[in-house]
Amino acid sequence: MLWNRAYRAKVKADRGARALELALCRDDGTVFRLNDSLLAAGVENDVLTLKYVERLFKFLLWQKGGNRLLVAGAPDVAAALGRIYAKSGARAFDWDFIGRKIFGAAITVAAVEPEALPAANEGTMTLGRNLDGCRIGFDLGGSDRKCAALIDGNVVFSEEIVWDPYFQSDPNYHIEGIDDSLKRAAAHLPRVDAIGGSAAGVYVNNEVRAASLFRGVSPEDFEKSIRRIFFALKERWHNIPFEVVNDGEVTALAGSMGMSANRVLGVAMGTSEAAGYVDAKGHIKPWLNELAFAPVDFRDDAPMDEWSQDIGCGALYFSQQAVARLASIAGFEFGAMPFPEQLVKVQAAQQADDPRAAAIYETIGCYLGYAIAHYAEYYDIASLLILGRVTSGEGGHIIINEAETVLAREFPDLPIKLVVPDENTKRLGQAVAAASLPPLPT
Repeated sequence: MLWNRAYRAKVKADRGARALELALCRDDGTVFRLNDSLLAAGVENDVLTLKYVERLFKFLLWQKGGNRLLVAGAPDVAAALGRIYAKSGARAFDWDFIGRKIFGAAITVAAVEPEALPAANEGTMTLGRNLDGCRIGFDLGGSDRKCAALIDGNVVFSEEIVWDPYFQSDPNYHIEGIDDSLKRAAAHLPRVDAIGGSAAGVYVNNEVRAASLFRGVSPEDFEKSIRRIFFALKERWHNIPFEVVNDGEVTALAGSMGMSANRVLGVAMGTSEAAGYVDAKGHIKPWLNELAFAPVDFRDDAPMDEWSQDIGCGALYFSQQAVARLASIAGFEFGAMPFPEQLVKVQAAQQADDPRAAAIYETIGCYLGYAIAHYAEYYDIASLLILGRVTSGEGGHIIINEAETVLAREFPDLPIKLVVPDENTKRLGQAVAAASLPPLPT
């Protein structure tokens, strides 16, 4: 956020500043537009400008999602981005994962004239807040399946069943397990009008594009049986309304419903960073919101994510990885201890008033304060919902207090409220919100 602030100050003082217009497109006709201003082209400015636009594009890729970028007003920047987001470029991971794996075609970047840019077409998703009728809501986690039955918004049954999906190679393990939970919930309803669900991963129009739950399934079986697993389940349930989205979206929706408030960004600090967003109208949007891979730190020596090979992205600042990374700096010696166990050790140290643990949480809180201001440039936020294992206990209070201090000091014009969900929202909110996803036919 501070880097962008400094760059924009230079742009404002530059008499030769130029306009930038971007269109991030999907093959289904979805178009996200963004307008900005850049420094005049020149040797001294070009390195700064490329960094500014590349980090902006990277954020948009993981926030909104798309595989074709059209650039107007800066052909030099478009050419450089095309080399970076290529099979042999520095962002080869994004080129392949966002492009080919999620949207079916590798990322391309092209310079165009402003009049050639397509109009914005962000699409609409009227998912969520539908509580009429008899509904089932489910949430698929890495260790259990949660499922609930609702009648007109009232929970009449809820259950958690242990399962182990990560390394199961048989697609039937997944489809029969999910169907079993649905049947258990249906037994408590006079009929089933709609089914809604959430799970970690990327889902576009109910299709599984990428999800760790199914990592054990071969690529061939994934294409044959998993990619359209929820379409197969919908057929089993007589094609009633059936919607599945990312669990971060449902978490944000649950928090929004629990608070009776909109414009909510939810951030969960757990194994990684998960996020979801509810807009001003109270609905989730057809965005990715994978903020674990969105950059928040522009230092040249920022820590690198081993998977994506990029630096300064959210997962390394708001997760167990962040705690483990900061633990050694704070003076803990955990060696090769798994990250979840390191978090437990740091939490125990905080309970014992160990100043080293407090320093870790204060640092994460400082990160969060600046990141919230950065997120607010991409999201219309009134409330930031904070949850996840990293924020449990006294450490969570330290994180929130420090983030609020940063916001008040550096960004007093941002009236964003930091909220921790209550126990009822944590316990039943996810299932209720998931069940509310599909609207019933009129």
